[in-house]
Amino acid sequence: MSQTSPPDTAAPAEGGGYDAYAIQQKWQARWAEADPFRAGGDTDTRPRKYVLGMFPYPSGDLHMGHAESYAYVDVVARFWRHRGYNVLNPIGWDSFGLPAENAAIQRGADPGEWTYANIAQHKKSFRAYGSSYDWSRILHTSDPEYYRWNQWLFQRLYERGLAYRKESPVNWCPNDQTVLANEQVVDGRCERCGTEVVKKKLTQWYFKITDYADRLLDDLNQLEGFWPQKVIRMQRNWIGRSVGADIDFGIEGHEGTVTVFSTRPDTLHGATFFVVAPDSDLAAELAAGSSAEVRMRFQDYLESVGRETDIERQSTDRPKTGVFLERYAINPINGERLPIWAADYVLADYGHGAVMAVPAHDQRDLDFARAFDLPVKVVVDTTAPVTGAIPVIELDESGVPIDPGADEAALAALDPAKTGIALTGEGRMINSGSLDGLSKRNAIARIIDQLAALGAGRASKSYRLRDWLISRQRFWGTPIPMIHTADDRIVPVPDDQLPLTLPDVQGLDLTPKGTSPLGGAAEWMQTTDPETGEPALRDPDTMDTFVDSSWYFLRFLSPGDPDKAFSTQLADRWAPVDSYIGGVEHAILHLLYARFITKVLFDMGLVDFTEPFTSLVNQGMVLLSGSKMSKSKGNLVEFASSMIDPGADAVRVAIAFAGPVEDDIHWEDVSTTGAQKFLARAWRVVKDITSAPDVIWAEGDQALRRVTHRVLADAPGLIEQTKFNVVVARLMELVNATRKTIDSGAGPADPAVREAAEATAMILDLFAPHTAEEMWEILGYRPFVGLVTWRTPDPTLLVEESVTAVVQVDGKVRATLEVPTRIDGAELERIARADDRVLRALAGREIARAVVRPPKVVSFTTR
Repeated sequence: MSQTSPPDTAAPAEGGGYDAYAIQQKWQARWAEADPFRAGGDTDTRPRKYVLGMFPYPSGDLHMGHAESYAYVDVVARFWRHRGYNVLNPIGWDSFGLPAENAAIQRGADPGEWTYANIAQHKKSFRAYGSSYDWSRILHTSDPEYYRWNQWLFQRLYERGLAYRKESPVNWCPNDQTVLANEQVVDGRCERCGTEVVKKKLTQWYFKITDYADRLLDDLNQLEGFWPQKVIRMQRNWIGRSVGADIDFGIEGHEGTVTVFSTRPDTLHGATFFVVAPDSDLAAELAAGSSAEVRMRFQDYLESVGRETDIERQSTDRPKTGVFLERYAINPINGERLPIWAADYVLADYGHGAVMAVPAHDQRDLDFARAFDLPVKVVVDTTAPVTGAIPVIELDESGVPIDPGADEAALAALDPAKTGIALTGEGRMINSGSLDGLSKRNAIARIIDQLAALGAGRASKSYRLRDWLISRQRFWGTPIPMIHTADDRIVPVPDDQLPLTLPDVQGLDLTPKGTSPLGGAAEWMQTTDPETGEPALRDPDTMDTFVDSSWYFLRFLSPGDPDKAFSTQLADRWAPVDSYIGGVEHAILHLLYARFITKVLFDMGLVDFTEPFTSLVNQGMVLLSGSKMSKSKGNLVEFASSMIDPGADAVRVAIAFAGPVEDDIHWEDVSTTGAQKFLARAWRVVKDITSAPDVIWAEGDQALRRVTHRVLADAPGLIEQTKFNVVVARLMELVNATRKTIDSGAGPADPAVREAAEATAMILDLFAPHTAEEMWEILGYRPFVGLVTWRTPDPTLLVEESVTAVVQVDGKVRATLEVPTRIDGAELERIARADDRVLRALAGREIARAVVRPPKVVSFTTR
């Protein structure tokens, strides 16, 4: 007998055909009234699952790229409810940011009004889509009750020395008139508007994410097998840890030392010049002490560098440029004077903004040396083995090997100045004093010891990762809660004065002009020093919106809490997120920042985990005319209009069936018409059933029952592997098998037909919830099928049917084998080779050829 809720006393729907839109309207109204998908509270004893989709930005209505992502989120959430879990599946909006402000400027409107109007449309679209959200937990990051806690978080980081302000060259978008973090620059352009980014020197607020670089890198090991390998690799590359040494160089006429990081301190004897970033403070200071001619050339060069992107500056295929500063650094290991150049291939905010140039063993240094006729000195013999005998190669004053017995090819291979190819391989040290003959590893250890003894260096690590620049010169964001006093102190806004809310937009000029529009809100800017009561000014900048999204998953646990950002008790109960779903475009930006903030909260004792998202699913993109759907590109298929005909369920099924989750989808190839026909066929199967809900399933057609129970058994594993397209295909097979049984034999009264239809409705709920609910009601059950526990497959019906396989040896039948009908060729051959009867027939002869046609024939030919 069926294992479901009791039959409904109401009669099933009668008459008419499959009307997708009417079915949608009916069940959306019932869901809105009953709120069946709200997460259970303290008394709910079911195991918990936290399923979360990356929340949307409300720039107009949703499109089919969003439809794909949120369909997958809903599949996972509904699946775990069927599996008996108390599921938390909330929704919110990432509602601060540039698009809203830019749209408001274009329309002469309030960015808040534009944003919340779009959110209202999003909510309508999500409800029309049948998304099973817990609608009691909605949040908008632009609400003061949310961004108050952004400000609270900023203050906690400031107290821990993790929020600070400094002047440095920053990425500047001339179009949006705001700074960008390194991660927000894609191929040298602003990720938002596509404008080419330039460098500009500004004083900005940063979060000290570099303090967590090692943990961010090492903790990726926890995510192996649970996050896509591509994302883990991208995060590792972005953090970019390098191990080497910090080396202190003195500079003639300059007080103190300049530190350089190098991964190859063993090549220190091969340094022949010194390079500083032209936009660094050091370069400006050194140029100031040079001749008037050098100062002029340097200033012209600095202006030209300011027009270049970091990508361009680090390109290996562009000519090397630079200015000699008429200053010299002193090599700490041998006292040699190294000419100092300002060159754009060194960046001010990477490493220490200066490098020791070893042109024989670094290609960029070599290209520069050849361009300006600088010395090249070989200190690693890359032709020498790193084990065994150590050849001795003498060099002349120019660094060219002196070896009368060597041929010209061997000499050329060791002369980068002539070949233009740096010697970057392993080898033995030469021309390096006490390091001669050592391998790279031993030479590094030896030189670090020597530098340490001289007080001129130490073992060190460097990272590609830079601190997180959070200042934005725009209005529509979280105000930075700091106060600038009359005596040049910077102090926090007291916690009891939070939230520091945005001023009324009326009267403000939001047009981008290089400074924050908040600076023009004269009354808002005026405040008092909380320590002295004297007049003071607020900070005019707002926070990067990635601050908003770095911890939002925790606010969902108690979105209306007026006393704290989130409940530690609820975080212990629900977090971290079990299944996080969204686009791979956030592989560095959002995910890295969320991981950083989670580790800070862990150190504060507010959470008991160090990674925010246990499992990550990245869906592919939805393409239209070969390009990613984008409002800015104008290539959209809008979400709301697509759900009227053929209906939301057909859209969801078509997307799920289109291919593997991680693959891109070409919208032109997505068949919503085919999906609608499948749903109508499934609905008609249910309409044709004449058996009662309490029918005994075991008395039905056993072939159909085997198909049903195989789908029930296989689908959970396929869903957990995100093979949603395969599950849809299996449902199509089940519906076809059910229809075949209805049209023959016992017909619509067969108990196996009802069992198959009930299983179809339950599994179909993952993909087409409106149709599934309608089928469930027609079958005679109370709502909601989305809350029905997954049917347990009967193991006796999962036993594979067997066939008889014939094994031939040299054309004669020597054995017959009973094997599963679905056996593959490799397994069938293995069984045949191991059979005693076959072994006796072979009599030790070698099998020269095997022909295998599973599941029925194996033929061996011997020699």
